Amino acid sequence: MEQLYARVEGEGQPLLIIHGFLGMSDNWKTLSGRYATLGFQVHVPDMRNHGRSFHSDQFSYELMVQDVLQYMDAHQLSKVAVIGHSMGGKVAMLLATQYPDRVSKLIVADIGPKYYAPHHQAILAALSAVDFSRDQERADVEKVLRTSIHDEGTLQFLLKNVYRVSPSQLGYRFHLHALVNNIEEIGQALPDDAKYTGPVLFVRGGKSNYVLDADCVGIQHHFPQVIFKTIDQAGHWIHAEQPQSFFECTARFLQQ
Repeated sequence: MEQLYARVEGEGQPLLIIHGFLGMSDNWKTLSGRYATLGFQVHVPDMRNHGRSFHSDQFSYELMVQDVLQYMDAHQLSKVAVIGHSMGGKVAMLLATQYPDRVSKLIVADIGPKYYAPHHQAILAALSAVDFSRDQERADVEKVLRTSIHDEGTLQFLLKNVYRVSPSQLGYRFHLHALVNNIEEIGQALPDDAKYTGPVLFVRGGKSNYVLDADCVGIQHHFPQVIFKTIDQAGHWIHAEQPQSFFECTARFLQQ
């Protein structure tokens, strides 16, 4: 099996950070450096079909958990603290509930264990509208994306994935075709009987609608030891929008 690409920083207790849908390890560069100063060895892998990791037509949470386990085994990480955002939070939840002996602590950022209906179609359609044989400069790609993506933060986040495949050709780091074909997978719920009894922190954005008050009972069903923290001024991209608040509450939990 192919190995995940990862950024590794620092020395000490292993901390694994799992990025969200259409993201990559680079999104966590600043925060991973800060966790490293606390005495963690921070591993930030790119998930399959994302960043610099391998491309595959198969894409599911089960497979991503196996990819992460394989990465942990290859790096002799017997037990890790895990932070997962959005899609990465779902991977982290499944990892902790299926392999509780491999996870010392779990932090989930702005996602719940429930089913989410597909809601990335507009972004995927915008990305699919780019024709790299025609759009040969970053400015061309940006112009196409701007016609349907009006949020500046989202636009810049997506443009991070545009790179030079060759001197004359741009492309995406993510495997767009596989992500479009497996869009139903992204919203899948955690299995009903999934349980992890270790320490868990759920951090949600006060301006986000991903984790509602009504979801808390369902979260407690899977994670009886859960602590909830809301960062009022943040939307779904908590760690990018309010990095200081996110770092403080997660660092406190990791160091307890």
